[in-house]
Amino acid sequence: MGQVVNQVQHEFWRPPMPEAAANQEFLEACRRCGTEFIVSSRFCHACGASRPEQNAHSRVMDLPGLAELSVLGERFGLTTASLIAFLLGIVCVLGALTVGVIFSAKTVLDWQAIQIWRIEWLLGAIAAFAAGGLLKKSS
Repeated sequence: MGQVVNQVQHEFWRPPMPEAAANQEFLEACRRCGTEFIVSSRFCHACGASRPEQNAHSRVMDLPGLAELSVLGERFGLTTASLIAFLLGIVCVLGALTVGVIFSAKTVLDWQAIQIWRIEWLLGAIAAFAAGGLLKKSS
């Protein structure tokens, strides 16, 4: 048992392993001192330099902007305005579906109110889809 303790390395960090050096996509080292970063650390534990940001490994959820909407619109063959109208129509359809889940009808009057809300959501969806169709580029 004493032989095992003598073989333990007493340093906190070690240079990258030769097997890991072959696979560079998982290995990331500090630009200032060359020390390998600890998993999910934002700073180098040896020199304190900040870790460079990588968009592929970023955990922050970014909301799509106009650039992403225009790319999505090009994929569907829609202009940005017609894509926004299409997405608004989808939200209205989802709103019509969730009205029945959120509200429960105990009387006939409640049931009628729920149906009117569904009709309003569906009319909004029809208006949004019609606006999207009118704003669609004709090619």
